[in-house]
Amino acid sequence: MNYILTIAIVLQVLSALAIIVLVLLQHGKGADLGAAFGGGASGSLFGASGSANFLSRSTAVAATIFFCSTLALTVGAKHNRAPVSGGVLGTISETTAPAPEPIKAPVEKIANLLHKIKFRARIRTS
Repeated sequence: MNYILTIAIVLQVLSALAIIVLVLLQHGKGADLGAAFGGGASGSLFGASGSANFLSRSTAVAATIFFCSTLALTVGAKHNRAPVSGGVLGTISETTAPAPEPIKAPVEKIANLLHKIKFRARIRTS
């Protein structure tokens, strides 16, 4: 099964690259890469209207191969997966750590700190 997945990945990458190249080579309405590579030369190689048919058919074949390899990868990944029970919540442990005890500070220390802060704020504003 791993060989089939490897072949599907290779086919998917190659077909994706082929789609990219074929789309860039096609003639568009504006000045794109297709006009740069084959303005007049592709007409003599494939015929006057043959380049558009050849490139569009090649793009369709590459897209079909890409979709088929994607489906093969999806099916293969589903069959290779180990069964999971309990979902995400099944992996959480039941035990919890005890809560830390709150820090107890004397009320006088807190009152003195607040008084110092207020006193410093009065000095700064004066």
